[in-house]
Amino acid sequence: MKRVTAVALSFVLTCGAFAAPPQDAGKATTAKPKSAKKSATSSVAKDLQDMKQALEAQQQQIQQLRQDVQTRDGRIQQLEQKVDQNQAAASQAQAKADSAASQAAQQDQTVSALKTDVTDLKSNATNVALSLQEEQKKVGEAIESPLALHFKGITITPGGFLAAETVWRQRALAADINSSFNSVPFPGATQSQMSEFFGSGRQSRVSMLAEGKLKDVKIGGYFEADFLSSGTTSNNNQSNSYTMRQRQVWGQAAFQSGWTVTGGQMWSLITETRKGTDIRSEALPLTIDPQYTVGFSWARQYGLRVTKNFSNKAWVGISVEDPQTTLTAHGNAANTVVGSAGNSGGTYNAFNGNYAFNKAPDLVAKLAVEPGWGHFEIFGVASQFRARIFPNATAATPSAAGAFNDSKTGGGFGVNMRGSLANKHVDVGIHLLGGNGIGRYGTGGLSEATVHDDGTLALIRSYQGLGTIEWHSPHLDLYANYGLEYAARTAFLNSAGKGVGYGSPLFANTGCSTETLPSAANGFSPGALGSCTGDTRNLQEGTVGFWYKFYNGPKGRVQFGPQYSYVVRNTWTGVGGNPKGTENMFFTSLRYYLP
Repeated sequence: MKRVTAVALSFVLTCGAFAAPPQDAGKATTAKPKSAKKSATSSVAKDLQDMKQALEAQQQQIQQLRQDVQTRDGRIQQLEQKVDQNQAAASQAQAKADSAASQAAQQDQTVSALKTDVTDLKSNATNVALSLQEEQKKVGEAIESPLALHFKGITITPGGFLAAETVWRQRALAADINSSFNSVPFPGATQSQMSEFFGSGRQSRVSMLAEGKLKDVKIGGYFEADFLSSGTTSNNNQSNSYTMRQRQVWGQAAFQSGWTVTGGQMWSLITETRKGTDIRSEALPLTIDPQYTVGFSWARQYGLRVTKNFSNKAWVGISVEDPQTTLTAHGNAANTVVGSAGNSGGTYNAFNGNYAFNKAPDLVAKLAVEPGWGHFEIFGVASQFRARIFPNATAATPSAAGAFNDSKTGGGFGVNMRGSLANKHVDVGIHLLGGNGIGRYGTGGLSEATVHDDGTLALIRSYQGLGTIEWHSPHLDLYANYGLEYAARTAFLNSAGKGVGYGSPLFANTGCSTETLPSAANGFSPGALGSCTGDTRNLQEGTVGFWYKFYNGPKGRVQFGPQYSYVVRNTWTGVGGNPKGTENMFFTSLRYYLP
C-alpha cells in the first residue's frame, strides 16, 4: 500500500511537469524564426535539464518517500507486532483475570461453603454439646435412679407399691383388707351386731420383670407377690394364697411372628385384658379391695397359654389351666369323695375348702378383636369334675364294695366389651359369663357343684355380670361398678323325702335371725347360727371411689383413694324364709408406687 502511494505521487508530479505551459509563449510569436529556433532549442534543453533535475529530485523524494514508507512500514510492523504482543499479553492478562475471577468465584463459593460448614459445625457442636449434656444427665440419672437393671444381657425391672390401707365394715367379717362377699352375715349372727375396723399394709406388693432379646424372639419372666396369705388356712381355690402370697410367677417366649407362649401361675385367660390377649394388660377394677368387686370373673392359677397376634387387630389364645372343685351340699349321705378336706371351708359352705382330686385341667379359649374402636372378647371354658361314689355306704352293712368314679363336664361362655369415650377420658366396660360349674371364677366364690342323694355330682348353673365406668385425668381417676353373681337352685329329694343338694326349699332357715351364745370352745368366738342353711342365691355389689395422684413422675407415684361398697347377699327360700345379709364398707388407701 505504501509503494502504490509513492508511485502514484511520482506519476502526478511527472504529468504536472509535462502539462505546464512553456515560459514566454507570447514572446515567441514575435521573435525571429532562427533565433526563436535556437532559443526554443536551448529552452527545451534547459527545460529537459530542469525536468531531469526535477525528476531526479522527485526520484530522490520518491526514494526518500519509499524509505520513509519503509521506515513507517517497519514501524507499523513493529507497532503491529507490539499490538499483537499487547493483544496476546492482554489475552493472557484477560485469561489470567478470568482465571483469577473464576478462582475468586470458586474461592467465594468455597469460603461461603466453609462459612456454612463452620456455621453448621458450630450448630452441630452446640447440639452435640447439648445432647451430650442431656445424655450425661440421663446417664447420671440412670446411674443414680435406674428404671431397670441390666445383668448379662437381661433387663430386670423391679416394681410394686407400698400401701397403708384401712377398712371399716358395718358388720364384722373377721377379714383383713380383702373381703369375703359370700360370708356377709345374716341378721342373727353376732358379727352382724358388731362393726369392725382394720388397718393393714399387707396388700403391699413386690414384683420383678426380666426380659432378654434373641434374634427373633423375646424371652422373659415375671414375679409378683403380696402379703395377703392366710397362713395355715391357705387354699388354692382361687388365688393360691400361700405365705408369702404368690400372685404371679411365669415365663414367656414372644416370637416376632406373633406367636407367644407363656407358662406358670398367671391371670386366667378368662380375665379381661385391655390389649389383645397380652398378659400384664388385665383390665382389673380400680378398687382398693383386693378381692375386687362382685361380678368380676378371674382366677390366678397355673396355666400354659399359647396366643397368636394377627396384625394387632385380632388375637386368638388357648390356655390349659389348673382346675378345682368348690362344693356345697346339705343333707347328703357320706357316700362321696371329691378330695382331701382343706382349711378355710367357710362358715356356711362346709365343703368349700376341698383340695379336689382333679381329673383334667380346665381349657380356656378366647378371641379378642380391636376393630378401631373398643376392645371386644368372646371366650369359653370347659371343666371336668369327678367324684368317687360308694353305693353301699348307706347299706345295712356299709362297705366300699362296688365303688366307682363319676364324672361330669361343665363350662360356660362369656363376653367382655370395653370402649373409650370423651377423648379417652371415659372408659365403659361390660362383662358377662354364664354356664355350669363355673362359680369359682366369680370373685364371690360361689360353689360349682353339689351332690345328689346317691352321691353323684350335680353342677350348679351360674351367671356373672359386671358393669364399670371410669373417668381418667392426669391426677384423678373416678370409678363406679355394679356387679352380680348368681347360683341356681340345685336341689333333690332323698329316699326319705328330705331335701339334699343346694338351695332346697326344704332346708331350714328358721334360725337365721336368732343370735346364739359364743363358741363353747373358748368363749371368745361367735357361736354358729342354728337352723340356718342360707344357700346364696345371688350376690350384688355397688362400688364407687376415686384415686388422686399427688405426684406421678420419674420418682414414682404417690396416690390416695377412698372407696365405698354396698353388698347384698340374697339366699334361696327355705323353711323359715330367705334370710338376707347386707354390708356397708368404707376403704382408704395411701400408696407409693415404684417408678
